[in-house]
Amino acid sequence: MKRSLLFIFSLLTVALAAVAQPRISSNKETHNFGQIEWKRPVTVEYTITNTGNQPLVLTNVTTSCACSVADWTKEPIVPGGKGIVKASFDAKALGHFEKTVGIYSNATPSLIYLKFIGEVVQEIKDYTKTHPYAIGNIRIDRDEFAFPDVYHGQKPTMTFSIANLSDRPYEPVLMHLPPYLKMEAEPKVLLKGKKGTVKLTLDANQLKDYGLTQTSVYLSRFSGDKVSEDNEIPVSAILLPDFSRMTANDSLNAPAIRISETDIDLSVPLIKKKKASHDILIANAGKTPLVISKLQVFNSSVGVSLKKTVLPPDGMTKLKVTIRKRDVGNKKHHLRILMITNDPLRPKVEINIKR
Repeated sequence: MKRSLLFIFSLLTVALAAVAQPRISSNKETHNFGQIEWKRPVTVEYTITNTGNQPLVLTNVTTSCACSVADWTKEPIVPGGKGIVKASFDAKALGHFEKTVGIYSNATPSLIYLKFIGEVVQEIKDYTKTHPYAIGNIRIDRDEFAFPDVYHGQKPTMTFSIANLSDRPYEPVLMHLPPYLKMEAEPKVLLKGKKGTVKLTLDANQLKDYGLTQTSVYLSRFSGDKVSEDNEIPVSAILLPDFSRMTANDSLNAPAIRISETDIDLSVPLIKKKKASHDILIANAGKTPLVISKLQVFNSSVGVSLKKTVLPPDGMTKLKVTIRKRDVGNKKHHLRILMITNDPLRPKVEINIKR
């Protein structure tokens, strides 16, 4: 059995080496703003994933009109890692619009285009597209608050938009806010039919350990509201070790993780079985020992078994993943496994599980 695993992984390593290159993927090709207000700038954010096996570098981002301003992740995106591309649009005229965002990178093709569309109006009356998630009579533009890659000393922020469709003034409040998060609402009170923003600031120094910290906050729908699944919003933050002080020699001799897959689909076997298992191969293609310092699961339905946590150069091990159907529970938190390693190019490895 061991020889078979070695043979399979050898073939995998050869195949990976033959096609070693970055690959660029976006979470969406077109973003529809729906209706936006005239002279009120809006921002679209695309999540860029490196689906290749070499670092992805976004070299430039352009927009199709002078009224759009772009920003993007400047640091190399490691294999399996994510970056962002943002485009801010300040409409100068009423009516429908269609704009493009050009992303230049070291992937093939070297240029891809994404779009954003919408309609500029004097006053917004339809929030279903701009704020697709309803919590009572309050609508928001995202259903999860995520801080994907943070380091000690940082205080990253994220902003979400909120609209009041109730028949009375509304004060946004996030209940059960953890101590490492602070919120600021602007304005503090939303009149009927109006929208505002809520900014969340994360203090990374208050995160206790490397890896994923996950909790939930609850958006109040009215004064005196209580927590329930109906107003729950998942919150996640991933704290990573900082390798920024590594020397060039350290980088050349660093460990390098290789993993056979990072997406598992167990939905078919779980139709007829109470539990299902899957094996993932992990190897060290670097020059010094690979250390898997943390292996996290966040749902009682997920079980993992890792034979080795330290792999010498050219070493290999097997990760067994088991899902128990009866314990899957709340689907607001997607099933995933998180590994923290000492590979400076890939300190975080996420394995997503479809159930």
